[in-house]
Amino acid sequence: MSRRKFIAGNWKMHMGPGRADTLAQDLRRELLDLQAVDLAVAPPFISIPEVVARLRHTGIHVAAQNLHWEPRGAFTGEITAEMLRDSGCTYVIIGHSERRRLFGETDPDVNRKLHAALRAGLLPIVCIGESLEQRESGKATEVVTTQLETDLAGITDDHLPLVTIAYEPIWAIGTGRTASPPQAQEIHAAIRSWLRQHYSSGLAAAVRILYGGSVNHANAGNLLRRPDIDGALVGGASLKASSFAAIARAAGSGLPNH
Repeated sequence: MSRRKFIAGNWKMHMGPGRADTLAQDLRRELLDLQAVDLAVAPPFISIPEVVARLRHTGIHVAAQNLHWEPRGAFTGEITAEMLRDSGCTYVIIGHSERRRLFGETDPDVNRKLHAALRAGLLPIVCIGESLEQRESGKATEVVTTQLETDLAGITDDHLPLVTIAYEPIWAIGTGRTASPPQAQEIHAAIRSWLRQHYSSGLAAAVRILYGGSVNHANAGNLLRRPDIDGALVGGASLKASSFAAIARAAGSGLPNH
């Protein structure tokens, strides 16, 4: 089964409405003719309406960077899946390493958010990954598969095709360090092996697994040629249309993974 490449840009706490609109305009110009790759960008909440309006009818989807698992209530500063869907979002990032490390999100939190996203009709991008200490102690595979056990709890065969997984080694987020293509492929293959153990082989083969961690135009091609790396969750390099487009074109230059 072939898997279309998927490149998603996480703008993090950058780009207020004005700058976000300008970047979205630049993305339209750079990427309007790229049909072979699925694309999404995740602006800050306050900039979502401008980006949705600017990217309408382009095929570039808009994602949110986070959500709360409750559909309503007294949760000051939070936002619901339904609000994100109504704002025009297609995707939502869940469990990013910065959310886990800086804001104390746990795997049970990720699982609750995942189910909330699916109930609201959002497509979740679930992030997992190990710390440098865990990698150096030889526990990287154990860490990510343990995360999957809890993060995907209750996800049925019907739900799984809607889920994208993003492997983000924590030690590579915003550090300029990147897992080598063999290192990244090893963990991606372990993730797919875990999926085969818990779901049918066909479903496991269809799930897209993205790599995230200091991806740029220089290293994207080598990463994206690996058989189980189906795209990238891009941070800093997504803040300029030219560099994000270069990564997207690198993804589009190869055949879909099988």
